[in-house]
Amino acid sequence: MKTIQHTQTLFYYDGPQVIEARDAIGGHYVAVLTEDGGYLVTGAAPSRLREFRAGTMDLRSLMLEVGRDEWFLTEVPAAGLDEPLALELQSGAIEDSGLLPDAGFLLHDHPATEEAVVEARMRNSLVLEVAVEPPEAASEHRIRVTSLVGLLGHVQTLVKHAYGAALRELSLETRRAIDRSEAHLLDVVVPAAPGSFRVFLAAAQLPDMLGQSELERALERVDALFESARDPEAALASIKTHRGHLAGAYLRLLRFLVQHRTGMRYSWAGPSFPHSRSGGVTEAEAGPLVEMLSGVSNIGAEPVELTGALEKADVLSGLWRLSSQEGSFSGKIKQGGPSLEGLKLGGIYRFSCLEEIEEFEGTGREQRTLYLVEREPV
Repeated sequence: MKTIQHTQTLFYYDGPQVIEARDAIGGHYVAVLTEDGGYLVTGAAPSRLREFRAGTMDLRSLMLEVGRDEWFLTEVPAAGLDEPLALELQSGAIEDSGLLPDAGFLLHDHPATEEAVVEARMRNSLVLEVAVEPPEAASEHRIRVTSLVGLLGHVQTLVKHAYGAALRELSLETRRAIDRSEAHLLDVVVPAAPGSFRVFLAAAQLPDMLGQSELERALERVDALFESARDPEAALASIKTHRGHLAGAYLRLLRFLVQHRTGMRYSWAGPSFPHSRSGGVTEAEAGPLVEMLSGVSNIGAEPVELTGALEKADVLSGLWRLSSQEGSFSGKIKQGGPSLEGLKLGGIYRFSCLEEIEEFEGTGREQRTLYLVEREPV
């Protein structure tokens, strides 16, 4: 018996109403919930599925295209959609089954008019479009490999720290329930688009059944940084609000743009967005921003509070290690910082630190260092 595996939910209302699935050899299927709690299933050409996700083809037409030749029914396993769905081949015409959705059912109420929205709907995923105009693109559609790698690395780092900042606003219980291993990652899905050099990036993880993504909250924070790019005073106030690793990543991206003599524009959208959201900075704006923000002390440092047992305290080198409930943390002391003298190994202390990040250009790797600011016994 043929089985298919649920890959994503396309429409959710009190449960997954319309789903997409694949078989063992990669064939595409679409399924719609029936009144008895099972699903009506037909095959679907990938290009037609994209049209349905984009809102340019209705569900009935999509299912009829293949369903006139072959259609199935399936029951949902007790364990839910995580388990394979066993398909039962049906006889007779699918039009006579009474199970087809009504004509005109579209995933979106309004057609997409912007490329980012079209891509997001077709992929049923958050999509970020980034455009730059480096000098080499002035007369021909091209970009240096090092420039492209650097740009994508800085954008990914910015999104990663925006994602981390967004998560900190959630409760501890909610944060623990989120799989954060790859949730901040973006994939290049279109190498380049016509015009100035543009790339499309999509969320590496599909959204949940409700179509929600924590990446949306992250990109809203990115918007907040870029919307003040034309006003240095507003930019200064914004960067102080977002002080920490996010601000540091933003400043490093601006420095990269200045170094490569280009501005940057971006737009992004989720699959349910009627319009994209956008932002950016021109080459002329990037220079003054870098000069001003570089004067903000500890702009990229993030406060970290640790409480635990002291495992190491080297008075001469300033190196220390503290064991807390979250794990073991090592750090050092900057010149002029508090001394480790007098601390007892095994004693319980509260360390107030600043975490700074050094980024290795062109690799995407970061080195984090904790610097002790204050200490007190507990």
